[in-house]
Amino acid sequence: MVERDLRMFLQFKFLIILRAIWFAAQIAFFGLIASRMVVPALADIYFEYYVAGVVIMMLYSTSVFIGYDIFEEAEHGVFEYLLSLPVSRRELVLGRSIGGGIRSFIFVGPLIAIALFVIGLENPLNFLIAFLALFLFAFGVSGMSITIAVGLKSSDHFDILMGVLNAFIIRLSTTMYPQTFVQDASQAYAVLTNFNPVTFASDLFRWGVGIEKYLTMTPMPLAAIIGLVIFFFTFTFIGVTIYERRLEGGGWQ
Repeated sequence: MVERDLRMFLQFKFLIILRAIWFAAQIAFFGLIASRMVVPALADIYFEYYVAGVVIMMLYSTSVFIGYDIFEEAEHGVFEYLLSLPVSRRELVLGRSIGGGIRSFIFVGPLIAIALFVIGLENPLNFLIAFLALFLFAFGVSGMSITIAVGLKSSDHFDILMGVLNAFIIRLSTTMYPQTFVQDASQAYAVLTNFNPVTFASDLFRWGVGIEKYLTMTPMPLAAIIGLVIFFFTFTFIGVTIYERRLEGGGWQ
């Protein structure tokens, strides 16, 4: 199942190329220009901060994509074939979550290499820890996408909900701006940001590449790792349970 999901993802060459262009444009245009809007002495620092945030946004968006695969399979009647395979429902769902996470890393891996070239790397051990933790983030996001897709069984509702969810989960995180500025804007925003898995992943990646000293918040990699572990187990096992119950019975729109 993992191998099948990987092969399916590589078939979307046009989408992969467009995502790569989006990544390059975000860094080469938006990142460079927006960094000049902050205090001039901090422009280079913010640029590194933003590049790390774009990597996490890409990892999130590619992990979410497996939910759209599920609707494609429902539309083309692939579910019946999958259900006829000699594997249990639980193995089927776990394979999909793992496949969704791994294929996201296959796509984001070269982008991470570009980010390291731009930012640099101070402590390889910290980066290895952060890199492994990001796998949990990718698997958790894939599980979340699967859970929502099979729960709704409607591609229109899924598309709308994911758009709204993405708007909140990315904006109320530290991918684009430090926690201190979120707190200055609103205490309520800051509270939500503190429990956002995208914040955990962003802070961990910045800690891993050695730019946590530029952050205005106290780095807490252990708290971020614990948060990602909870996020991974929650959506992996909830996804398995819901997928097992909702996979059959029709009703796909």
